[in-house]
Amino acid sequence: MCERRCVTLLRAGTAALAMASVVLFAGCGADQLSAVATGESTLERIQREGRVRVGYANEAPYAYLDTTEGRLTGEAPEVLRAVMKTVGIAEVEGVLTEFGALIPGLRAGRFDVIAAGMYITPERCEQVLFSNPTYSIGEALIVRKGNPLDLHSYEDIARHETATLGVMAGAVERGYARKMGIPDARVIVFPEGPSGLEAVRIGRIDAFAGTSLTIHDLLTKAEPTRVERAEPFHDPVIDGELVRGFGAFCFRQDDRDLADAVNAALDGFLGSPEHMALVEPFGFTERELPGAATAEALCGL
Repeated sequence: MCERRCVTLLRAGTAALAMASVVLFAGCGADQLSAVATGESTLERIQREGRVRVGYANEAPYAYLDTTEGRLTGEAPEVLRAVMKTVGIAEVEGVLTEFGALIPGLRAGRFDVIAAGMYITPERCEQVLFSNPTYSIGEALIVRKGNPLDLHSYEDIARHETATLGVMAGAVERGYARKMGIPDARVIVFPEGPSGLEAVRIGRIDAFAGTSLTIHDLLTKAEPTRVERAEPFHDPVIDGELVRGFGAFCFRQDDRDLADAVNAALDGFLGSPEHMALVEPFGFTERELPGAATAEALCGL
């Protein structure tokens, strides 16, 4: 995110002013520089342009490129399209980014919103603004066929002396593993889900963790004779509470008006027949509705 610094320039010439501008706006995206110059907010700019740029990480069913149609789709982009229409924005343009680089990319102005099914966590709340959640979901594991190490939870992996776990870069599963006592040396980080699935298949790791819908989607594309979902699976209990993730959109911290506009549009839309029909193809049902949860409460504010 652009950092504004108070700079007092007394009797400075044109060259000094130009140099100060370089320092002041270092790291800003072109649209942010334009917004600073015109005084436009991100919401005002995207309404004027009729287009919003969306950061996503190609993780089905949350956000991914449908290569047959060349269309950004998934639960998050489709819900965002629906709510953006209510504020006069028709075009959603995807910017493919590794999951772990989404928040830095947003703050640097590479895109306007993260629509990737990102969980609301207190740590992330220190860096970005979240919308109220659009879904809630539990966890799952991919293991080799027959589950040879009998892994059915994070606790099982922690107790086993040699079991290794794969997680996606930047995802909450890395934190879950650490809190459940799995040594860092036995956690392997992958840039995205398919590479983690392949690592299980070839025996590089013993399990790969993700949300239940991520795991379901990965397994629909996998060779069924080599890998499977760990059944049953027990969600982790951390700090006395059963872990359940709440996914939402992310905005820069100075884009409160945009976050408020999206929250207003989500209110009344989530759980409606239109919403359920929109997300059903991605495996979302009424069980995944977030209920009365809010970003404020989940951020611990």
